[in-house]
Amino acid sequence: MFDNFLTLEEVDVSGKRVFVRVDYNVPIDEHGAIVDDIRIRETIPTINYLIDRNAKVILASHLGRPKGERKPEYSLYPVAKRLERLLGFEVKFAPDCVGEDVEKMVNSMKEGEVILLENLRFHKEEEQNDPEFAKKLASLADIYVIDAFGTCHRKHASMYGVKDFIQPVVMGFLLERELKFFEKALLNPQRPVVAFVGGSKVSSKLGVLKHLVDRVDKMFIGGAMAFTFIKALGYPVGSSLVEDDMQEEALNIIEQAKKLGVKLYLPVDFICGQAVSDQTPVIEVPWQEIPEGWMGLDIGHASVVLIKEIIKDAQTIVWNGPMGVFELEKFKRGTFELAHAIANSPALSIAGGGDTDYAIHKAGVVDEISYISTGGGAFLELLEGKMLPCLTAITKKE
Repeated sequence: MFDNFLTLEEVDVSGKRVFVRVDYNVPIDEHGAIVDDIRIRETIPTINYLIDRNAKVILASHLGRPKGERKPEYSLYPVAKRLERLLGFEVKFAPDCVGEDVEKMVNSMKEGEVILLENLRFHKEEEQNDPEFAKKLASLADIYVIDAFGTCHRKHASMYGVKDFIQPVVMGFLLERELKFFEKALLNPQRPVVAFVGGSKVSSKLGVLKHLVDRVDKMFIGGAMAFTFIKALGYPVGSSLVEDDMQEEALNIIEQAKKLGVKLYLPVDFICGQAVSDQTPVIEVPWQEIPEGWMGLDIGHASVVLIKEIIKDAQTIVWNGPMGVFELEKFKRGTFELAHAIANSPALSIAGGGDTDYAIHKAGVVDEISYISTGGGAFLELLEGKMLPCLTAITKKE
C-alpha cells in the first residue's frame, strides 16, 4: 500500500537544502520546560542521516494552537535548545518560518548545519493551506521531507500545499517506520490479531470499531464506551456514561462480529464510584450489577484476568484508548494491567493515541511495546481505513 512512496534514501541530498516537516508539538510546562521529548527524539535518525550526507537541514513544526497569532508561550525556542542537547551541536533558531530574515539565514547555511524555524501556526495561512504561504515555504528548499506522522491527517500548507511548488516530496524515517508497523499490524498481520479499544465515546471510535471488526480475530471493548454496548444489550449501567443514540450502532457491531466469527469481548466487572474523583467511595461489581447512582470508572479484577487469557495466543496486538479514568489513582489499575499484559506478550504490539501513549509511559513499559505511534488523530484515521491526505502529497516512484 505504501511501497510506491519515495523515501529519503532514494534521493541525493548532498549539498541540498532539505526542508523537513517534523512534529515537535510537545508538552511544555509553565516554566518553558519540555515535559516529554519523545517526538523530538524520534526525528534524530532522519536529521543525522541528512547531516552525514552534507545536507543543509531546515526543520519546521507547529506547536499548540496559537490560532495565527505570535504568542511567546507557543515559541519553538525550548525545542531548539533540547534538540541541541540531543544532537550535541548548535541548532540555529529562526525568528520566523517565512520572510527575508529566514531567507538570509537559509541562504548563508553551510553543509551539515541545522536550522529550526519558528512555529508555523503563528501564521493563519498554515492551517488554511494557503498556496502563497506554501510557495514561500517551498522556496526555502530543494527537497521536501515529511516526517510528521502526527499531522498527516491535516491538509495544511506545510504538509500538503508544498507539493505544488517543490518536488520531490519524500518520506522521512519516522513516517516510514510508522507506516511499516501499521502495515505489519493490520494489512499483512500474523494471526490471531487482537484489538483493544477503549476511551469514553463510541461516536468518536465508530469508524475504528467498524474497520477493525473486519480485520481482527478478537476485539475487547473497554473504557466508558463499553456501557453503550452493555445498555444496548438490555442491562442496567447505573449512572455510567452512555451514548443512547449510539446503541443501535453498538448492536450492529456485535452483529457484524458474530457474522464474521470475530470474538467480541466486553468487561465482566467494574470498579465503580459515585463521582469522577479520587475522593469517591469505591465498589467492585459484576457487569450486570452496577447500582443506580454508581458509575463504572475502571475495569475490575476479573476483566484483567480475561484480558490476559485473550492475549495468550495473540501474534499481533493493536491498542487504542484507556480502560478507565487512569489519570486518577483509584481507577488506573485496569489500563496499567492491560499495558503490562501487552508488554509481557511476545506478539507484535502497536499502540497509539494521546491517552494510550501517556498511559504506557505512566505504566513504565515504553520499551516493551513493539511500536508506539506518535500520531493521535492520524493513527485513528489509519485505524478507520482512511488514506491520510498528506500521504498523497508524497512523490510516487517512477
